Amino acid sequence: MDRGVIQVYYGEGHGKSTAAIGNAIRIASEGKSVIIIQFLKGKNENELTFLSRLEPEIKIFRFAKSDECFEALSEEAKQEESMNLRNGFNYGKKVVTTGACDMLILDEVLGIVDEKVISPEEIGELFAAKPEEMTLVCTGRVLDEKIREAADEVYNIAPEK
Repeated sequence: MDRGVIQVYYGEGHGKSTAAIGNAIRIASEGKSVIIIQFLKGKNENELTFLSRLEPEIKIFRFAKSDECFEALSEEAKQEESMNLRNGFNYGKKVVTTGACDMLILDEVLGIVDEKVISPEEIGELFAAKPEEMTLVCTGRVLDEKIREAADEVYNIAPEK
């Protein structure tokens, strides 16, 4: 049985989610299962519709309800959206503890850490609960040092020019 790893794609450049989805396609092409949970991605229905064509090998979930960018929300709306995002993270924890897939991608989960919806310690607990054979991928712009230390592989995606 293959040993899974914890991968983190972070940085200011474009391509973090693309790299993660590329890995998902590679894993799915080997007959393995992938679950993608997206956070803070807005309502780009075209992207979601396209990615849904990859089911059932790659299942994709979004728990956010707001059409607006998280930072632009009122405090009350942020609280409500934070509950939705936390529900998505809790679903991710369930996927990990039940070993429901071979690869779990938490797309923009680092953003909900940066927004203080969840803590770096909660990510650490998720990493610790990961079954040995599962690969866990996290993406986002800002990487907390505790998460960096707990990851097996860290990739900084940054524009050079």
